[in-house]
Amino acid sequence: MRSLSAAVVAAALAMIAPGVLAPAARASDPPTSIGRGGGAATVDRLATQAAVDTLRDGGNATDAAVTAAAVLGVTEPFSCGVGGGGFMVSYDARARQVTTLDQRERAPAAMTPESFFENGAPLAFNDARYSGMSVGVPGTVRGWARALREHGTISLAQALAPAIRVARDGFVVDAAFAAQTQENLDYFDDVPATAALYLDPDGTPHDVGTVFRNPDLAHTYELLAQGGPRAFYTGPLARAILQTVRNPPVGASANHSFRPGVMNASDLRDYRARERPPVQSTYRGLDVFGMGPPSSGGSTIAEALNILEGYDLGTMTRADALHYELEASRYAFADRSAYVADPDYYDVPLQGLLSKDYAATRRALIGDRAATSPVAPGDPYAYDGGTGAGVGTGAGAGEASATPTRAGSTTHITVADKRGDIVSYTFTNESTGGSALLVPGYGFLLNNELTDFNYDSTTHPNRVEGGKRPRSSISPTIVLRDGRPWLGLGSPGGSTIITTVLGILVDRIDLGSTLPAAIAAPRASERNTPAATAEPAFIASPEGSALSARGHAFTVAPVASGAPEIGAATGVELLGWNRLLTAAEPVRRGGGSALVVQPDQ
Repeated sequence: MRSLSAAVVAAALAMIAPGVLAPAARASDPPTSIGRGGGAATVDRLATQAAVDTLRDGGNATDAAVTAAAVLGVTEPFSCGVGGGGFMVSYDARARQVTTLDQRERAPAAMTPESFFENGAPLAFNDARYSGMSVGVPGTVRGWARALREHGTISLAQALAPAIRVARDGFVVDAAFAAQTQENLDYFDDVPATAALYLDPDGTPHDVGTVFRNPDLAHTYELLAQGGPRAFYTGPLARAILQTVRNPPVGASANHSFRPGVMNASDLRDYRARERPPVQSTYRGLDVFGMGPPSSGGSTIAEALNILEGYDLGTMTRADALHYELEASRYAFADRSAYVADPDYYDVPLQGLLSKDYAATRRALIGDRAATSPVAPGDPYAYDGGTGAGVGTGAGAGEASATPTRAGSTTHITVADKRGDIVSYTFTNESTGGSALLVPGYGFLLNNELTDFNYDSTTHPNRVEGGKRPRSSISPTIVLRDGRPWLGLGSPGGSTIITTVLGILVDRIDLGSTLPAAIAAPRASERNTPAATAEPAFIASPEGSALSARGHAFTVAPVASGAPEIGAATGVELLGWNRLLTAAEPVRRGGGSALVVQPDQ
C-alpha cells in the first residue's frame, strides 16, 4: 500500500467503528490511494486498473468510467453488464456543470399492470424474477455510447479493448464470485447456457483460484466495437435476446418454470438513454447532486439531509447522531415509496420532496425515541408549487412495494481525472444473477429489473406499464464545495444504496470521519420497515446497543457474497493542488480497489 501516506492509513483505520476488522494490507488491491493525475475506485482490481490506464493515456473521467464498466461486465457478471442498465452522474470541470444520464431499463410496450399476475393474484417474487417477463429492455450499451459521444474522448471500441482482453485471457475466481454463483445455483442449473458458463460439469460453482474465461462475451464486445449500439439493438444479437426472453431456454430437467416475456424487436430498436436534470440540494453549505426520477436515490437522500440539517449532529454523540439519521431515513423512505416513479408516467412532486419547508414538517414528527414503522407518507404536494393536491393525488400512494427491502446486487464506479471531472456511475442487473437467463452464444446475463416495479399493484404510481422505467434506488452522488468538486460516491445494494450513501455523507460531513473510514464503518439501513436491516458489527457496537435502548429494532443483513453485509461503496475526494483520494470497501464483497495515476510516495 505504498500509495497511502502513513498518517492517512492510521487515521482511516483508527476511525473504523468497533466491530469491523481492519483488512490485511493487500499490495495488489489497495482500498485507498492518494496522489495526482486522476484515479478510480471499483470493487475489482482489473476494472480499476483499466480505468487508471485510460486516464494515464490521456482519457478523461467518462472514458475511464466506461472502460472500467466494460471490465466489470466480465468480472462482476452477476451484478452488471450489457444485459442491464444504470444511472450516471457527471461533473464537467470546464463547463462547471453536473449532468445525469438515465440508462434505466424499460418495460416492453406490451406489458400491463397485470403482467405479473396469475389467476388474479401477483406472482411470488422468485416466480416473477426468474422469467422472461422480468427482463427490461437493456440500457447499458446505449448509455455507454451516449456518454462517450457527448462527454468522452475515445471511441466505444477503445473503451471495450481492455474488457475484451480480460474476457479472452480470463481472471481468477475469488470467494465473492463463487458465493454469488452458489446463491443462484438452484436456478442457474435450470438454464443450460447459464450452467455451461458458470458451473463446473458436476453442477457446482467454479473453484476459488481457478481461471474463468468468457470467449462469447469477448465476441459480443467485438461486435459492439465494430458496429456500435446498433449491433446490440438490431440484427442477430437482438434476435438472440428476444428469443431468450420470449422462449426462455430452460432444460428438460429444470425444477422451475421460467415464464415467457413479451419483448419485441421495436422495444429494443427504439430504446434511448436519456439525459435528465440532476436533483440538486444543499446541505451545510455544500451542493449535493444526485439522480432524479425514475431513480429515487437523489430525492430521498436530499429529503433526509434536509431533515437532518435542523440538527447540530457534529456536537452529538455518535449514537445520538445515528438516531436522527435513522429517523430521517424512515420518514424520507415513506415518501419515496409513495411518490417516486417514472416521471413520464406519473407527476412526481419533486419540488415538494426537495423543499426545506416540507422537510421541517417531517422533522417535527421525530422524537427522542424511534418511531414505529411503517410511518405514513406526508403531503409534499402542498410544497410543490402547484395546487396542493394532497396525498390522494397519486392513485395508490403509500402502498408498500413487493420488493422494498430486497438487497439487489449492482456495482458502482467512481472516477476523477486530472482536470477535475468526476463520474459517479452505478449499473446493475438488479438481483445478483439477474433473471438467470444467459443469452446463448453471447455470454451475458439478462436483468430482472422489472421486479423493481410495484408489480403486485395495479394502482400504485410505480405499477407496471408498457414503456415505463421502474423506480430505482441507485444513488450516484457528487458534492461540490464552494462551487468546486469535492466528493463523488455511490454504492450497490438495492434499496440499501440510499441509506449507505446517506450514512457516508453524514459520517464525512458531520461526524469527522475520513472518507475511507466512512466507507468502512458498520451500517444499518432504516427503510420504514418494522426493523432496520443492520450488519452484525453495527448491532454489536455500543451505538447499536444505545439505539436499541431508544426503541430501534434491528434484523441482521442478508448474506451477500458469502457474508451478511450492506453495500460495496466507492468514492473519490478531491484534496486540492491537483491531489485526490480514492477509496473502496476494505472488506465488503471481498474488498475493492482504489488507485491513482501518480501515487504519493
